[in-house]
Amino acid sequence: MYKVHFSPQATKFIRKLQRDIKERIKDKFEEIVLDPFRFLEHFEGDYYKIRIGDFRALVDIDSEQMIIWVRVFDKRGRVYK
Repeated sequence: MYKVHFSPQATKFIRKLQRDIKERIKDKFEEIVLDPFRFLEHFEGDYYKIRIGDFRALVDIDSEQMIIWVRVFDKRGRVYK
């Protein structure tokens, strides 16, 4: 099972969200840690993206240490800028 680590920027953004949205994000990451490549889509370079409703996360995967590094988490329109 993978572990999830959030960047300070992603943590700050998620903390500002409403409680029900935070729960939805938490539930999704609980699914992702079991089988991440089921939910990931390849993005530019070494990044992958995850879709959670109107939000997107850009992540790195460390397969050796089984860690998902969430680098960016934001609204769909802003995450790719």
